Amino acid sequence: MPNIRPFDGKQPVIAPDAWIDETAIVIGDVTLGAESSLWPGVIVRGDINHIRIGERTNVQDGSILHVTHDSRFALGGFPLTVGHDVTVGHGVILHGCEIGHHCLIGMGATIMDGSVAEPYVVVGAGSLVPGGKVLESGHLYIGSPARRIRLLTEQEREYFEYSSVNYARLARHYRSEAGGSGSIAKELLGVEHPGGRRRV
Repeated sequence: MPNIRPFDGKQPVIAPDAWIDETAIVIGDVTLGAESSLWPGVIVRGDINHIRIGERTNVQDGSILHVTHDSRFALGGFPLTVGHDVTVGHGVILHGCEIGHHCLIGMGATIMDGSVAEPYVVVGAGSLVPGGKVLESGHLYIGSPARRIRLLTEQEREYFEYSSVNYARLARHYRSEAGGSGSIAKELLGVEHPGGRRRV
């Protein structure tokens, strides 16, 4: 399938019940967890380092996920990790960073190399998180550069699960409309992969 392809001998590993829109692009050393979804125009490029996306995480339209290679300027490089139950809004750039479980990254935000968003963090729309910054659990961050604004409310924390469940439900609807039961049509799936996933 031309939008899901290997690079340098490494192939994406996609959970059978993940949803990838046909206009999204997934390349190389990428893992996409159960019930997660990549929406129209998303680019996930694991060519020069790896990308790991957890379960029930949704990456919305036009977002770009990329990494940094190992060099004397960045020893070991910067892979990208996105946890479980994360909502990545429209037009977000995640580059070589770590996003913990139960986070919400607002539309148009950018998070740079070596930054870490601990679990239960909200990054406001349009914010810029510079390289190497740690966003502490349970807080809202806004601005360019992003700064801590306040603690999250209980309702905001509850929204993380609501959003992930809602997008998993929507992805199932899309799979049903497409006539398939997995991330792509059954005839395009490759061999069974350990852990119940398949290599594409």
